[in-house]
Amino acid sequence: MSTAFSIFGTLLIFLAVLFHIYVFMLESLSWRKPKTWKVFGISSQEHADIIAPMALNQGFYNLFLAIGAGVGLVMLGVNSVIALTLLAFASLSMAGAGLVLFLSVKTSRRAAIIQAGPPLLGIVFLLIGRAL
Repeated sequence: MSTAFSIFGTLLIFLAVLFHIYVFMLESLSWRKPKTWKVFGISSQEHADIIAPMALNQGFYNLFLAIGAGVGLVMLGVNSVIALTLLAFASLSMAGAGLVLFLSVKTSRRAAIIQAGPPLLGIVFLLIGRAL
């Protein structure tokens, strides 16, 4: 096992967990605040109110993926099979959602890369580290 690859992969996944918790907080806890909905390109409080139920749901998706990856990180020291399964599922789900965003909303490509890059690279580095 290559410790450097594993540590770097773990760090990237941890950053993805933090990012997804942050997005959960924006979408589910502070959605109706002008500062928050402007981050997502929402033009008015009226539009934010219309989208609020969808944002709430999407925020919880982000939270559940973050929890899955977080539990996977904690489990690395306990059971590597369960840990890697959770980490692969959560990380690849995050990366897949980022890819959908990248392909579907051209103005959100930077956000999509931020969403998809760390978990995808994290699981790749973690698996390389485990294989070496």
